[in-house]
Amino acid sequence: MRSLLRINQPCIGKEEIEAVTEVLKDGLLTDKSGAGPQVLQFERAFSKYTGAKYAIAVNTGTAALHASLMASNIGQGDEVLVPSFTFPATAGAVLLVGAKPIFIDIDPKTYCMRVDLIESKISNRTSAIIPVHLYGLPADMSTITKIKKKSGLTVIEDAAQAVGAEYQNKKIGNIGDASCFSFYGVKNITTGEGGMITTNDAEFAEKIRRIRVHGEERPYWVSTLGHNYRMSEIAASIGTVQLKKLPTFLEKRRKNAEHLTKKLQDIKKLDLTLEPEGSKHAWHLYTVRMRGANAGKRNRVVSKLRSKNIGAAVYYETPVHLLPLYRKYASQKVDLQETEKASRQVFSLPIHPMVKQDHIEEIAKNLERILTKN
Repeated sequence: MRSLLRINQPCIGKEEIEAVTEVLKDGLLTDKSGAGPQVLQFERAFSKYTGAKYAIAVNTGTAALHASLMASNIGQGDEVLVPSFTFPATAGAVLLVGAKPIFIDIDPKTYCMRVDLIESKISNRTSAIIPVHLYGLPADMSTITKIKKKSGLTVIEDAAQAVGAEYQNKKIGNIGDASCFSFYGVKNITTGEGGMITTNDAEFAEKIRRIRVHGEERPYWVSTLGHNYRMSEIAASIGTVQLKKLPTFLEKRRKNAEHLTKKLQDIKKLDLTLEPEGSKHAWHLYTVRMRGANAGKRNRVVSKLRSKNIGAAVYYETPVHLLPLYRKYASQKVDLQETEKASRQVFSLPIHPMVKQDHIEEIAKNLERILTKN
């Protein structure tokens, strides 16, 4: 019997192994400045890829969000608009700087923040908006940019799942005040753990560079609060190789997504992922929705797929505003119906570069059979 077809997995080859070996031989595993030769090379390559003027490497995507909020001078008493239908790190970074997350519902078709609700949530305490490009699909950045110009709010894009995505012919990472990427082990490219912040603001970039090394302006001279958010030379060496492979990875993901869509499009019980005009999906996750289902029914379908060694998974079963830590930040009046509905009905299917065409056939055939019986 075939082993589990994972929902996502890293694609590591001999080039990454050789790159790491060279770093180990060199002996500089981490530079105390946070900007060793491997890190600088990765940053330059990532800046060129996204079109952003500056790229600053850090050790996680969460660190990227936290450092960006710190560099934006957001803190105690401030409010930050965030979606609840995402990984908790987005709202968590807001809490880490002492600010309050204000949750906004999602568009039921894109699963991204509903931009028509943003202005109604802005108060005199609102300092920033963090749109999440969920599953790799860009949020409506055109409307968000208009709101930014009107309100003066900072826009920090959570692009943890969206490396390689495009919006109106621009790479994600080159639109808001800052964009935060993750290179966790199962992202579209990986450094094991790692993150990147892109920006076109020179002063902001310099703040980030200080924050990632304990706030040091020069060795042992601390001018601001910071953390140890350095990326290692080992991680950066992997990142540079992975970035070169990204176009191939994206093409494989796209082909798998298109093939799976053709196979599933006639199943009336499913709503499939849309790709709005002007957006180019990075296909980090291929997510479908069971029409009219409750969480129990959806979970049974996922369980049956996994019994067939198809690694279906749910992102996200519990919205952030319903998690114990965050309930006090979501007033009883908050209306997140679409968020809660999606959390009961969506699940994701494997389409990563290691998935072959016969796997797609197998996924579709099994899913259709299971849905017919449920």
